[in-house]
Amino acid sequence: MSLSSALFSGISGLSTLGNAMTVIGDNIANVNTVGFKASRVTFQDVLSQTVATTAGSAQVGRGTSLADICSSFSQGSFESTDSTTDLAIGGQGFFVVRDPNNEDNEFYTRAGEFRFDKDGNFTNPAGYIVRGWTLDSDTGEDVGSITDVVLQSFTSSPKKTDELTIITNLDADSNSKSTVLAESWDGVDTNDNYIGENAYEYQTTLKVYDSLGSTHDITIYYDKGSSANTYEYIVTCNPDEDKRTPAGLHLLQNGIGMLGKGEIVFSADSGAITDINFWAFDAANTTTVINNADTTGWNGTATITEGGTYSSATKSHTYTFTADADGTVGTTVGLTISWENEDASESGTLTVDDTYTPGTALTIANGLTVSFTGGTTVQDETFTIACYGDNDVRNTNAWDVKDEGTSGDLSDGYFFVTADFLGSTITDTSMDVKLNFGSAYSSGTWTNDSLATTQYSSASTTTFQSANGYGAGDLQSISVGTDGAITGQYSNGQVIPLFRVALAKFQNNQALFKVGGNLFRETRLSGDPTTSKPGTNGLGSISPNSLEQSNVDIATEFVKMITTQRGFQANSKIITVTDQMLAELINLKR
Repeated sequence: MSLSSALFSGISGLSTLGNAMTVIGDNIANVNTVGFKASRVTFQDVLSQTVATTAGSAQVGRGTSLADICSSFSQGSFESTDSTTDLAIGGQGFFVVRDPNNEDNEFYTRAGEFRFDKDGNFTNPAGYIVRGWTLDSDTGEDVGSITDVVLQSFTSSPKKTDELTIITNLDADSNSKSTVLAESWDGVDTNDNYIGENAYEYQTTLKVYDSLGSTHDITIYYDKGSSANTYEYIVTCNPDEDKRTPAGLHLLQNGIGMLGKGEIVFSADSGAITDINFWAFDAANTTTVINNADTTGWNGTATITEGGTYSSATKSHTYTFTADADGTVGTTVGLTISWENEDASESGTLTVDDTYTPGTALTIANGLTVSFTGGTTVQDETFTIACYGDNDVRNTNAWDVKDEGTSGDLSDGYFFVTADFLGSTITDTSMDVKLNFGSAYSSGTWTNDSLATTQYSSASTTTFQSANGYGAGDLQSISVGTDGAITGQYSNGQVIPLFRVALAKFQNNQALFKVGGNLFRETRLSGDPTTSKPGTNGLGSISPNSLEQSNVDIATEFVKMITTQRGFQANSKIITVTDQMLAELINLKR
């Protein structure tokens, strides 16, 4: 008789069902554990024993054993929280975390109870650092490979202003209040009255930022031009903050604070912009370009470059003439300059000829020097410049030194002003600022936006204005998107992408090894993890302000508990009954 085999079958049942009850107990114990995945037990029979029967050999079972204890990775329900860094995964995937003491020791978890520690590390309660990608602050795109999510700085660096948008309506019925608006500006007025209240029709002010985050005012003044369909404008800053060297109109000290001047031309019937011109005043030498459109004789471009010094008592300038366009070798290129000081204390005419060589710059007589002496106040000088070839005058231009600057560059479709509020002699602290009046230049024409500066018969007013750039800011809050992007909100109003939380998936989740603390570790059977951003490559999306709860179903566990208990009782009966049978067998000897 094989009564002993029955005993061992009963023992195997007790052992396996006892382990099953342990799994059930573990599931119920973790019913409120964040991200916990319930386990289940699978049984299998033991290799049967072969016995002889009258019909031949037969098999007798010898009990049961544990086939497998596996986890159920079904989705758990979400609990809403008040922490923006509490994250839940809706769908497949695991968060990736790293042992803070070992950079190569990575683990995987569904528990997204994260926070930033004192060092800026994005961690779980056990201090494991969350892994992800750094985001480009401008584009929001992932940068580089997966890394620790660590906030290196809790401040937002300032950004200097590089664009001004000024949309105004300028009264078509107003009258000009200044003969030349730019000449009404006086950057050295002792009473800080840099322009008279009756010198312009309208003005608007915008606040701009330098590279250190300090704010400055840029004011644009408008005045009706010489014709009914034009408006002059000047772009200015506070002369006390103008650190350009030389400052302002570098030829005249009363130009400090004037960044440039221009004119807007409007359509007579629609009031829309048809043309804009602009001259920027910066620290470079003033350059006037004179174009010769004649097709005979010399047909080139002459550039007059001013150099030298200018003071209130002595004004000495050196002018260099450069011919840099098409011409014929041997052509005699000439320059005639006639000048007159505003107070008529000095005037004259100087003519110089030289031979032009195409493709090379031509400096005539090593420069022409014109000096003015006498007087203690700044004066205007007006030059009449004539360029000619083969003694045939082709082009004549009058040049008012006080008003003329460098013609703006329209390669980007807009004019730029150059300001410098820091005045460093070590690095270039100047800032180029785009002027946008609501019209862009392209292919020889100005195209107006839906919102653009106009000239209507109504009071001058600012319709819209804005200046980009911002000062330094402190981190105020953090938010996380469904794509795992961590964004910082700063006190300067900036919303800056910082990091993206990474998710990982495995070919065989059941083969992951539980290490405790809601963590899993990869194994040879689980396969290598595939990391990607949430919502892609079959991975789930992130739900911020949420935590995934345990997927343990108490009702199911209680039913399993009952069946396991009954099975355990039944197996215990096998042992007791078999024991009684053995006792009866022993009693046969009596």
